[in-house]
Amino acid sequence: MGLRTQLAAVLGVATGRGAAPGEAKAAPLAGGAFLFSNGDHGAPWSERSYSGLSRTGFMQNPIVYRSVRLVSEAAAAIPLLLYDKSREIEDHPILALLRRPNGADATALLETLCGHLLLSGNAYLEAALLDGQPRALYALRPDRMRIVEGADGWPEAYEYRVGGAVKRIAVETGPDETSPLLHIRLFHPLSDGEGYAPLSAAQGALDLHNAAARWNKALLDNSARPSGALVYSPGDGGNLSADAFDRLKAELESGYTGAARAGRPMLLEGGLDWKAMALSPKDMDFIEAKNQAAREIALAFGVPPMLLGIPGDNTYANYAEANRAFFRLTVLPLMGRLTGAIGGWLAAHFGEPGLRLGFDADGIEGLAEERAALWRRIGAASFLTDNEKREAVGYGPRTVAAGAAARG
Repeated sequence: MGLRTQLAAVLGVATGRGAAPGEAKAAPLAGGAFLFSNGDHGAPWSERSYSGLSRTGFMQNPIVYRSVRLVSEAAAAIPLLLYDKSREIEDHPILALLRRPNGADATALLETLCGHLLLSGNAYLEAALLDGQPRALYALRPDRMRIVEGADGWPEAYEYRVGGAVKRIAVETGPDETSPLLHIRLFHPLSDGEGYAPLSAAQGALDLHNAAARWNKALLDNSARPSGALVYSPGDGGNLSADAFDRLKAELESGYTGAARAGRPMLLEGGLDWKAMALSPKDMDFIEAKNQAAREIALAFGVPPMLLGIPGDNTYANYAEANRAFFRLTVLPLMGRLTGAIGGWLAAHFGEPGLRLGFDADGIEGLAEERAALWRRIGAASFLTDNEKREAVGYGPRTVAAGAAARG
């Protein structure tokens, strides 16, 4: 039975039934008017798994996509260096492996590891061993990995599943750990073995931003915005019957609720009138709410909103200052975590625990102005020797042979 037929059949019919719990049927207004509005509906939230956050975040949300790409590409573009204590090594099998880890260049591998960390809080790197030494490196998807906990709650093995095949990798312990699998994770306050993804902390803002986009799309599709209550004013003091009220409420919920039906026009007659009750997008500053959600997502990833083109953020005086803060507070700590873990792991495999993997911060274009200012200050310090100045800016001492060659 359609809405028009239902209303025509029950006009003028009185009922003494009260509203059931949860129903939004209000007391009669002046002149026998009644209000019909939707009851409370729980807001749906996206799932917290790696695959769920990847779909609703990276693959559907432009703020998440750009934030992850910005961090991972900036980190992967920093040149890697290898040190033996304080001495830089320019030629070593570790450097050769990192330049071509698996047929691709190191940039692609580092971008993948950074993306896994940002979206899941975990990154897994597997080494293909030949004669006990790594010959290739592969980044493994976190959603395919399962951590097997021991009796003490700590990981004792990892299981990697692809299709129906399961590969089990035991956890190696001790100072000479040579496990073929390296697990890099971010801090998780409630887990001994898994990391916590930055995107999980911003899930509420992510769902709000995505819902705002769907709502706007639905408004454009439907070219209207019904949001409020139906007012039934029969004129003779009659009320809707219980059955009529239930049928009308069911039809409203099935035909006019949800983001996909937002803005669908309604056809009213027979004493029904529509009264807007909810705040309009203008009243609740709809655009600013969406921008605030975007800022919270950027905050979780450590990306200044100014770099993403989000309006209304005046935290930094200019773009260059925001870019420097981005590298200092986000990119360089992430690279320190990656190079420290990967360097120690590879050094153990090659039997050279004294090696240390680092990166060349001087090669970062975004920090060029900051670096030039440091060099000017150190160069003007006449009370320092040349070697002390070199040490202050991160270089080793100048050797006698090198000094003689420079003079010659």
